[in-house]
Amino acid sequence: MTRHDATPLAGSFRDPSGFIFERDGVLYRQVNHFYSDDYDLLVQSGLYDSLVGEGLLIPHEEVSAPAAQPQTACRVIAPERLPFVSYPYEWCFSQLKDAALATLAIQKKAFEAGMWLKDSSAYNIQFAGGRPVLIDTLSFEKYREGQPWVAYRQFCQHFLAPLALMALRDVRLGQLMRVYIDGVPLDLASRLLPLKSRLRPSLLTHICLHARLQRRWADRSDQAAVSREGNISRRGFAGMVDSLEAAVRRLCWKPKGTEWATYYEDTNYTPAAFAHKQRIVGELIEAARPQTVWDLGANTGVFSRLAAGRARIVVSFDVDPAAVEKNYLECAGSQKAVLPLLADLTNPSPPLGWNLCERTSLIERGPADTVIALALVHHLAISNNVPLDMIMDFFEQICDTLIVEFAPKEDSQVQRLLATREDVFPDYTREGFEGALRSRFKISRCEELSESRRIIYLARSLRKTGW
Repeated sequence: MTRHDATPLAGSFRDPSGFIFERDGVLYRQVNHFYSDDYDLLVQSGLYDSLVGEGLLIPHEEVSAPAAQPQTACRVIAPERLPFVSYPYEWCFSQLKDAALATLAIQKKAFEAGMWLKDSSAYNIQFAGGRPVLIDTLSFEKYREGQPWVAYRQFCQHFLAPLALMALRDVRLGQLMRVYIDGVPLDLASRLLPLKSRLRPSLLTHICLHARLQRRWADRSDQAAVSREGNISRRGFAGMVDSLEAAVRRLCWKPKGTEWATYYEDTNYTPAAFAHKQRIVGELIEAARPQTVWDLGANTGVFSRLAAGRARIVVSFDVDPAAVEKNYLECAGSQKAVLPLLADLTNPSPPLGWNLCERTSLIERGPADTVIALALVHHLAISNNVPLDMIMDFFEQICDTLIVEFAPKEDSQVQRLLATREDVFPDYTREGFEGALRSRFKISRCEELSESRRIIYLARSLRKTGW
C-alpha cells in the first residue's frame, strides 16, 4: 500500500508525536520517532496496562500495517474504535465533571509511573459504557521535575473554567466551548464568574490569579524567566493536582428549573396509553433491527433505554440541559449503551476548527441505522416554524429507518403550543404529515396509541435499495 491509501483524520494533526488515520475502514494511529521513548515508557512502566485495566484508557494493538507517513513513523497501533464521537459542548454538566475527574485520575496514575500528561484536552476524552475514557494514547511523556506542568492551563480552560461557569453562573455557559474550542479563556471566565467565587481559594488561584499571570506572561519575551517563575517541585505538582481535583469535586449543579426536565411528570398520557406506547416502540425497534440508534428529543431517556438492549449504541439527544443531566446520571456507570448529549436540532453542532474539519457536524457523524423521533415533530413544526417537508429532509439525511410520532392539533400538548400564537399551520394535519413522510420514506407500519390521539409510524428511507 502507498501513503495515498491512508486518510489522516482532519482533527488529528496538531501533535508531533503521531496522528490517527484510516485505511480500508480500519482506524490506526501512527507513532512517530519523535515519541518513541515516551511510548516505550508508557508500555514498559505498566502504566498502559493499569489504565486500560481500569477503563481509563482506550486499548490498542500494535500492528504491522503500513504507516501513513513511513519516513517519520516508528510503529503503528490500532486503537479500539468507538461507535460515536461526541464533543464537550454536547455534554451535560456531570459529563464534563466526570471527564475532568477522569483526566486527573489518569494524571495521578501517570505521576506514579514517572510520567505526566503533556496535554489535557477535553477532546481527548470520550464516553464508553457510561464512563469517560482517554482516547489519545500519545498524551503521556516522561515527568520533568522542576518544570511547570505544560497541560495546566489547558485543564483549567477545558474543564475547570466551564464547570465553574456552569455551576455558579448559568449551565448554558457550557456552550462557550463551542465558540472557544481551545478552551474558555481564563480572563473571560474570571470576569463572568460571580464575585463570591473568589471566596473559594481554588477558583481564585486556578482561574482568577491564573488569568492575571497569563496576562503578565503574555508580555514577556524572556521565556527562560517565565520557566523559572513556573518551577514546581514534585510535592508541589502533586499538591496542585489535588487542589484541582478538590475544586472540580466541589462544583455541583442540580438539574431543575428548565422547561422539559419534568416532562414525564406532566404528560397527557394515561398510564395505559404510555404503556401501550412503550410496547409499540419496542416492537418497532425490534422490526428495525438497528446497530445504531439516535433518539431525538429524548428528554430523560426513557425510550433511549428501551432501545439500549436492542442496539450497539443509542445516542440520546435533547435540547434541555436538565433533561440530559438526569438522563446521564441514570445511565452513568451502568454499562448501558446510551450516550446522552445536548443538541438543539434547529441549530445542531456544526463543523468547527481548522478548515472547518477538526470537529465534524452532527450530520457528518451519521447516518444512524434508526432514528427515534417521539413527541418531537410538533415542537419543530409549530414552536420553530419548520415545514414538515424540511423536517423529513433532515430525517432522511440522518437515518435509514425512522420511528416517528405525530401529534395532531387536537392533542393537549399541541394545543398548549398554539395557545400563545396564531395557528398559521394549515398543512399540519395527519394527511399533510403522511404526505411529507412518504416523499422521503416508505411507511411500513402505522399504530394509533390507545387513549390518545397520537400515531406512531415505522418508515424506511426510499434511498435504501430493496425497500
